Amino acid sequence: MMTGIIVANGSIEDYSFYKKYFDKKHLVIGVDGGAFHLKKFGIKPDILLGDFDSILKEDYENYCKAGVEILKYPEKKDATDTEIAIDEGIKRGCSQIILIGVTGSRLDHSLSNIFSLKKILDKGIKGMIVDKYNEIYLIKDKINIKYEKGYKLSLLPVTDKVEGITTKGLYYKLTDATIGLGSSFGVSNEFIDDSAEVSISKGLLMVIKSRD
Repeated sequence: MMTGIIVANGSIEDYSFYKKYFDKKHLVIGVDGGAFHLKKFGIKPDILLGDFDSILKEDYENYCKAGVEILKYPEKKDATDTEIAIDEGIKRGCSQIILIGVTGSRLDHSLSNIFSLKKILDKGIKGMIVDKYNEIYLIKDKINIKYEKGYKLSLLPVTDKVEGITTKGLYYKLTDATIGLGSSFGVSNEFIDDSAEVSISKGLLMVIKSRD
């Protein structure tokens, strides 16, 4: 069971927050300018890829000298560097993929990266996007989410409707509920236990653990 950690060039404020994700040996893939974040983490990636239009020249040269595997792609292509990194993680046998630095000021890139969880899910792989304030998952069956102080849990349909939604460990309990796309019904539920379980019978549900 191998976890792939993909570090892209999005917004990262508190580098110490992410240390827990690097406490074990994982496949680490740096995406273009995400090399800067990896340098701040003190992490040498296994792979560095992209069209390298946003990486600092110094970072690129240092990782080349360090023997990092470099995968260079043309600037004009049919996929973002982050999607290519996801494909690489899938190809190399990851059973879980964690995406860091994939949200930020560019809403188009942020949404594209969030919806890339669908590609990961379709391959039978657990996917998670994480930043200092959010953990984002996409499910088609069930998931268990650990409670952390200050966090709430939101359930957002990404298909026309999601059916058979049942929850455990949340203040507003759902049993075989249906939520339609565009509804705010599932936003900001509260943990009442050490963990929460969310299960569905039909559709795709985005599960977001978030804090202010």
